[in-house]
Amino acid sequence: MEIVIIAANVLTYILFAYFAMATLYVFVYATAGLFYKQAHTNKPITKQRKFAVLIPGYKEDAVIVNVAKQALNQAYPNELYEVIVIADSFSEDTLKKLRALPIRVVVVEFEISKKSKALNKCMQVIGDDYDVAFVLDADNIMESNVLTRINEAFDHGFVAVQGHRTALNMDASFAILDAMSEEINNHIFRKGHRVLGMSSALIGSGMGIDYSLFKKTMATVDSVGEDKEVELKMIKKGIKIEYVDDAIIYDEKTKKSDVFVNQRRRWIAAQLDYFRSHFFDGLRELILRGNIDYFDKVMQMIQPPRILLTGILFIIAVISLTFHSLAPTALTVYFVPGFEAWLALFILTVLSLFFSVPLKFYNIRTFKAMLRIPQGFILMIISLLKIKGASKKFLHTTHGHTTDRNETLNKKT
Repeated sequence: MEIVIIAANVLTYILFAYFAMATLYVFVYATAGLFYKQAHTNKPITKQRKFAVLIPGYKEDAVIVNVAKQALNQAYPNELYEVIVIADSFSEDTLKKLRALPIRVVVVEFEISKKSKALNKCMQVIGDDYDVAFVLDADNIMESNVLTRINEAFDHGFVAVQGHRTALNMDASFAILDAMSEEINNHIFRKGHRVLGMSSALIGSGMGIDYSLFKKTMATVDSVGEDKEVELKMIKKGIKIEYVDDAIIYDEKTKKSDVFVNQRRRWIAAQLDYFRSHFFDGLRELILRGNIDYFDKVMQMIQPPRILLTGILFIIAVISLTFHSLAPTALTVYFVPGFEAWLALFILTVLSLFFSVPLKFYNIRTFKAMLRIPQGFILMIISLLKIKGASKKFLHTTHGHTTDRNETLNKKT
């Protein structure tokens, strides 16, 4: 019996250590994010760089024409940026409409579609007459100053820059929760990281990278989570990724639970794969070269989604309290650490989220949306149960209609 108790305690302490690490990780960066100030300089810009605005899309006929039109509305010299739509499985009617715009259309076709394949094929076609590759998703709309802000960051010496992706729509409960999640990630993994001298996380869109660096790095990438692979490869080389908070890129948020599950299981699967494949490499880089940034990014891959972290800690704290209050002493020896320790982790996690959520979300609509959090928690559990193979195949997310997007954008502007 004593062996059973020891084994149970060891397993419980391992579980506690994992959740303590995850909690402290987000708490430290969430606290640091409160002190974020965007770097600006009064020095004049030394160079206006030429941008390739790359918009890969797969069956995005409903939104791509409007997105391409919006991408042309930049307060940046017209001759210094080119909008390039990478069209995978678009209808002939959509292609005709795109070709009528002052943009470039690169048609691609693959037996198995991937964003990484589309980007690589496009850059083979368009050549090298660009300074910066700026990647958008097929549902993204930029504010007019985005390329100007990204160019300023490059003028400060950065060669990889992540813009501020934020919600285009908050017209449903899941869209609001998705939008909150995006801003929490912006606060922790971009603002907080930059305050402490670490690299901003890339998101996969709204990011500008030195064109030759991006082309060379992407040529080695053939995965679903291409943004994380590019991020890891660059940081391993000692490249620091900047975050520009006022370079706003609007991103459509999902309204449907099934889409929510698909997105999350793809992200979780990709992160777990990268953690498994990079952990020992990251540890070696930390010990031999002092590359804290790279090791930090590897550890970031094992972080549970915030909704899961919060929900699990709450459930464990309640179970722990119940056991220690009601169960016989003979059973409580199986449940360590005590209730107070688990409650402390839960409180720190809640504080981290409180620090990270922007003030605009503190309203009655958000409160109503938060009533769906238990459903979101269950969906995240479902995502975990379905992650097998999700990082190996392309999971397409359908996006809304052009009219809906125009109406939403007009309200914002």
